Amino acid sequence: MENSTDVIEQQLLRLSRRSQAIHVRTSSGEIVLERSSYGILCLILDEGPQRLGTIATAFTLDPSTITRQVQAVEKAGLAVKTVDPSDRRASLLSLTEQGREAIETARGYRREMLAKIIGDWPEEERQGFGASLAKFNDTIEDWIQSGTLTPGLPPPKPE
Repeated sequence: MENSTDVIEQQLLRLSRRSQAIHVRTSSGEIVLERSSYGILCLILDEGPQRLGTIATAFTLDPSTITRQVQAVEKAGLAVKTVDPSDRRASLLSLTEQGREAIETARGYRREMLAKIIGDWPEEERQGFGASLAKFNDTIEDWIQSGTLTPGLPPPKPE
């Protein structure tokens, strides 16, 4: 019999593969967003304009990787860089109106798809699943920030 950690690891791998299928299906409408673009645009929609370094930290990625991804959303007209008024040496990435519409539409497609997928689950199970995912993500955030969750295991390095 497998232990719970083995089951969780296997299920996380399955989730990763399946969530990509949801993304591909929902991006097949009139709005096509790459997975990385979707994440960046959702962050800005949820938390407001962001510095590139903050975006890199949020995704645990190297700044050069984020720079390439940001260039893609800028080129597509979905976001724009402006000077950060609190530090004129830095830039802020903000959504354009087209970017706001695109991310709201794409997010709507994804949420509609998820609602269909788990539509026959009792509300209590859906809420429990959401709470467990939030707790898991918070635990990972704590581990990334402190590196102390598992003694001797360092936090991940940016890609």
